[in-house]
Amino acid sequence: MKSKKKVHTKEKTKIHPRSKHRERYDFNALKKVLPELTAFVKINKYNDETIDFADPKAVKSLNKALLMFHYGISNWDIPENYLCPPIPGRADYIHYAADLLGNSNYGKIPVGKQITCIDIGVGSNCIYPIIGVSEYNWSFIGSDIDETSLFSSQQIIDTNSNLIGKVELRLQPNTTDIIYGVLGKEETVDLMICNPPFHSSEEIAKAGTLKKINNLNDKKTDKVVLNFGGQQNELWCKGGEKKFVSDYIRQSKNFSKNCFWFTSLISKKDNLNSIYDALKKANAVEVKTIPMGQGNKTSRIVAWTFLTPEQQKEWRDKKWNKA
Repeated sequence: MKSKKKVHTKEKTKIHPRSKHRERYDFNALKKVLPELTAFVKINKYNDETIDFADPKAVKSLNKALLMFHYGISNWDIPENYLCPPIPGRADYIHYAADLLGNSNYGKIPVGKQITCIDIGVGSNCIYPIIGVSEYNWSFIGSDIDETSLFSSQQIIDTNSNLIGKVELRLQPNTTDIIYGVLGKEETVDLMICNPPFHSSEEIAKAGTLKKINNLNDKKTDKVVLNFGGQQNELWCKGGEKKFVSDYIRQSKNFSKNCFWFTSLISKKDNLNSIYDALKKANAVEVKTIPMGQGNKTSRIVAWTFLTPEQQKEWRDKKWNKA
């Protein structure tokens, strides 16, 4: 016997106001654009349509449908066991990054292909560029240390006309570098975004995944299944998020005039103090922390710039607000 249908709020108020994902998933519309999703849709104990978020195939099918329905992406796929990220959270990052640029531009978000964003660790899914191109018509440079990831993202770009000519992919040849080897000394970009590897070891990553799976399931398990997938370089690195972002900050200082806003997602609140210390040591001119929320999960974006107010004005007048 099913439980009484759960009464939901009309909008997910923690999600960014401009997001296409504030309302609950419209499975009828999603099944219409991608019939294969039908096989994964089920009725939960509250008599609502949903999918099994512990099933990697179901998650991947939902992502395909969301990208098709909301962002006009007709061809999207990723290699087996590569990261299949939850799209609403990725969209939030892009929208908050747009607000960041807008707040530096008298409240007007700069849009158009003259605005360039680097996605550090674009992965095999190309999600951030897809959303940024669709929502703001920005240009993107996607970097990654993994050639398979870049090959997959290139296939996504090549088979979707709305991405062609707007997303360029670059291999990071040195696994210890983040900006070096990707951005030329004479190049300028308006924004860098980064979703750093969260965990500090494979064991810790697996334990985190197991906890997430057990939270999604009524039945407990000791079997690690990556419902959102993920390769080692996508999920963990030596020193974890704290060290990765500290290295990123240290390198960003040497590109202080090449980028207006450097940003990174910070999942763990406990890492903030050491990140603020690194930014102080790097002599960042301005630092902002932008809170984000997805359901019960809370995270934030840390953003920093080395440009003085005078240099920011010169950048705006030259690149964002041409006469």
